[in-house]
Amino acid sequence: MTPLRAIGWPFDGPVTDPDWLSPIAAHPQARPARVIEQHRSGYVVAEGPDDGARVESPPDWQRPRFPAQDRAAVGDWVLVAGGAIVALLPRRSGIKRGAAGEHYKQQVIAANIDTVFVVCGLDADFNPRRIERYLLLVRSGGSEPVVVLTKADKAIEAEASSVDSAMAALVDLAAQDVAVRAVNAKDRDSVAALEPWLQPGRTVVLVGSSGAGKSTLTNTLLGSERMKTSDVRVSDSRGRHTTTHRTLIALPSGACLIDTPGMRELKPTGEEDLADGGFADIEALGEQCKFRDCQHGREPGCAVRAALEAGRLDPDRYAHYLKLRDEVADAADKLATRLAQKADKRVLSKALNKRLDDKYGKH
Repeated sequence: MTPLRAIGWPFDGPVTDPDWLSPIAAHPQARPARVIEQHRSGYVVAEGPDDGARVESPPDWQRPRFPAQDRAAVGDWVLVAGGAIVALLPRRSGIKRGAAGEHYKQQVIAANIDTVFVVCGLDADFNPRRIERYLLLVRSGGSEPVVVLTKADKAIEAEASSVDSAMAALVDLAAQDVAVRAVNAKDRDSVAALEPWLQPGRTVVLVGSSGAGKSTLTNTLLGSERMKTSDVRVSDSRGRHTTTHRTLIALPSGACLIDTPGMRELKPTGEEDLADGGFADIEALGEQCKFRDCQHGREPGCAVRAALEAGRLDPDRYAHYLKLRDEVADAADKLATRLAQKADKRVLSKALNKRLDDKYGKH
């Protein structure tokens, strides 16, 4: 395996993707590298599993109004020359969320990912609704989600938080081909259950709340205490942000792992499909309603209401579906407005340039 392939390079031989060939041809002196860390002042990139170098970002990326989603993120492939990034290569997949604040912005969490481990502790951290929210963002970005339930050893000791009850709460996800695995993140034999997704050349990212066990799981997979860990509060099982920035790490298995800080807010971008959040069954029920514009209220022939009344659909899960549906619709409206404003600016800019050219001539 070549050094680039060891950190996830997607080609066995010469680059054949025309979208990649164009920027490579435009920068013949540049070398491909992968972003392994992202900081306010720049990036750390690698050309193999055992190296890393700080590089500067292009001048355009440093402008405040430059779209955040168009800058490189951890996991991205870039072209580097003279100690600086000169081009961002096309992404195959990624996790995005709506950035905090009133104005519409997107934030890329990680890029070029094969699998996302949605990590959730089998203690007070366990929250099926939050898992559904993660799945919505993960699947919409083109990656395969795997729900990893950590602290299985503690759950076995506590009857109120047993593994069986957690699995039962996620049965709807398992029915939609979302893999769910319960592990003891400190036990190497236990985390071997995750090996099918950690094959050479694959990239996996860990997401979940602080204290869920992401850094502990990373250390176990590495076979060393590389990532800092801390105890969680007994009252609510929340932890401190021991991971302060996203980092791509080469694992002994040949896979790449991206650890991320805990995320308190998971806003949709407006580009999601609710079926991706584990709600494909509810979407299918909606298509069986008598009226195409059924709001699932008191309309006759409503398949969704019938499923609720018959106990075939969990009311809490359906309420969360409605909440996410409204959030996605609201974000989609903001995205459409933002795109329309950009289009108007381009039209106005072209009109202004034409008037200037007519008056002063082209120069």
